[in-house]
Amino acid sequence: MNPAAHRTDALLLHGATEWVNSPPVTESAVSGKVILVDFWTYTCINWRRTLPYVRAWAEKYKDHGLVVIGVHTPEFSFEKNMDNVRRETAALEISYPVAVDSDYAIWRTFNNQYWPALYLVDARGRIRHHQFGEGNYEEIERIIQQLLAEAGNVDLPRELVSLDPQGAEAPADLRNLKTPETYVGYEQAQRFASLGGAVPDSPLRYVAPSSLRLNRWAIEGEWTIAAESASLVRPGGRIIYRFHARDLNLIMGAQKRGRPVRFRVRIDGVPPGAARGLDVDEQGTGTAGEPRMYQLIRQPNPIADRTFEIEFLDNAVDVFDFTFG
Repeated sequence: MNPAAHRTDALLLHGATEWVNSPPVTESAVSGKVILVDFWTYTCINWRRTLPYVRAWAEKYKDHGLVVIGVHTPEFSFEKNMDNVRRETAALEISYPVAVDSDYAIWRTFNNQYWPALYLVDARGRIRHHQFGEGNYEEIERIIQQLLAEAGNVDLPRELVSLDPQGAEAPADLRNLKTPETYVGYEQAQRFASLGGAVPDSPLRYVAPSSLRLNRWAIEGEWTIAAESASLVRPGGRIIYRFHARDLNLIMGAQKRGRPVRFRVRIDGVPPGAARGLDVDEQGTGTAGEPRMYQLIRQPNPIADRTFEIEFLDNAVDVFDFTFG
């Protein structure tokens, strides 16, 4: 990307449909400031693992000329719901301004293609650096410091932030990450193994094979598979996945607000115990309420090929996407 291709007037985020945490950011508000623009969507695990650093930079440099602006551009249709966006912005402890980009207007202005994507804009309105995906935190912070110094800010703190993120924000265990993100809806689904394949947009009783090869998954019970999700028609439906990763997360939610759906998780046929994620107990029980990412498995070492199973004890649940870490 040509760093001079976008000027400040193109970066004012006029395409935002709404703002969270602040009134609309204006040209006067960012004039002469260094801007960090962070594209995110609240279910993205890759972005979630970058969030501790963005939060830390926003706090550390807010009095030194840095303006952090999050741009929430949704991947799934439920992420366009403002109640969901406001709830998750608060739950994730994001206090800097968030431009809601539900129509992808800002995304197109930046010619962006990624979650997460971070752009650093200097005090003259030029894009000076971008980062797609996780990592390179020390380099990014050094560039923040450089741009702030160029803008005339003095007495900058020169030490770098030192973080130890926990929970869903902990870095991925890349050495043991051998299973890719997996969409459940037919528009992007891959490696689906239920007998007879998928039938789009019609309720059908699915049968899982007796065993699964690594990175194959199947559903069982009566489901309707739509473009971006699978919806359970009757209680007792299951999803089975043969995976290899420390963490298994599932983006899902109850179809009716205030009507949570009970579920039960097993790993290699038994309750997860010490391998439970944040959203289940040691017996593997939990509930799916608001649509979001649920961390279901976090394995202690050793990491090996495992068979994950989730059984829904109620219907009216939508399942969108598996992510791993």
